Amino acid sequence: MDFYQQVGKMAIGSRLRRLSDTMSANAENIYQLYGVDLEPRWFPIFKTLSLHESISITGIAEIIGQPHPVVSQAIKEMTKLGWVKTAKSKSDGRVNLVRLSKTGKKLLPGLDEQCIDVAQAIKDLLSEMQYDLWKSIEEAEFLLKQKDLFARVLEQQKLRERQYVDIIDFQPKHAEDFKQLNIAWIKKYFTVEPTDLKTLDHPQKNVIKLGGTIVMAQYKNKIVGTCALVKINDDDYELAKMAVAPEAQGKSIGRLLGEATIEKARACGAKRVLIQSNTALEAAINLYYKLGFQKIVGEPSPYEKCNIQMELVL
Repeated sequence: MDFYQQVGKMAIGSRLRRLSDTMSANAENIYQLYGVDLEPRWFPIFKTLSLHESISITGIAEIIGQPHPVVSQAIKEMTKLGWVKTAKSKSDGRVNLVRLSKTGKKLLPGLDEQCIDVAQAIKDLLSEMQYDLWKSIEEAEFLLKQKDLFARVLEQQKLRERQYVDIIDFQPKHAEDFKQLNIAWIKKYFTVEPTDLKTLDHPQKNVIKLGGTIVMAQYKNKIVGTCALVKINDDDYELAKMAVAPEAQGKSIGRLLGEATIEKARACGAKRVLIQSNTALEAAINLYYKLGFQKIVGEPSPYEKCNIQMELVL
């Protein structure tokens, strides 16, 4: 069985590289056939130069979608062969402009003939295929610009990890986890305040018995996160004391805790959920916006570290 058939789509990069290597090996023979002593990898740069009187290396890189250092290195190699020349821009001395030399231009007739024949050969190849490879490549490049492969893999990793996460109701045995998760989180960014300890030392008394609730995140049977819903009045509740252990971050646990807490608020008949936070916590603020919260100007906060207040109207 072919390796790539056995491994499957996860080897798409390696398989595309194999196809590229096959095409490149053929390209070397094709250039020799037309007497064009050009490295196949230089073609996009050389072709771009043939269409411009002069152009900067940055301009070439932007047109062909290759990194600046790659283009710069190719220009150096072609300069040594005498095919291109560089000169400072008259309008901006910091910019080097590149153009084809007389020697380089002598390659153009053979390259033009080669382009005509190669284009037709590729057209014939694509006509023999069930799927249009060229259009598929264009589509793949477009979609990867919207969301690259790393982001897509990260998304799948989070989805897979979710199956190991359980959001459960607070029990008295979770009191120490609730406190330590929050203490560690607060100390990382701020100072633990008396107002914090009032809730963290007595969650049953100051959260649950007052009509609020606490949820815990369990990852592979270990408590790794928590979030509290504190009752302010019959209409308003506060989402507070959200914390996720460092080793469990990046698994969307914060979002799951937030969603579960909001559902608890709905079940309690809340009309608003409020948040008191700090803009230094960019990841947390972004999460709150994703959950539907909006910035407001609220009542003075009992927390010194609070510099932003948010609300979610249910």
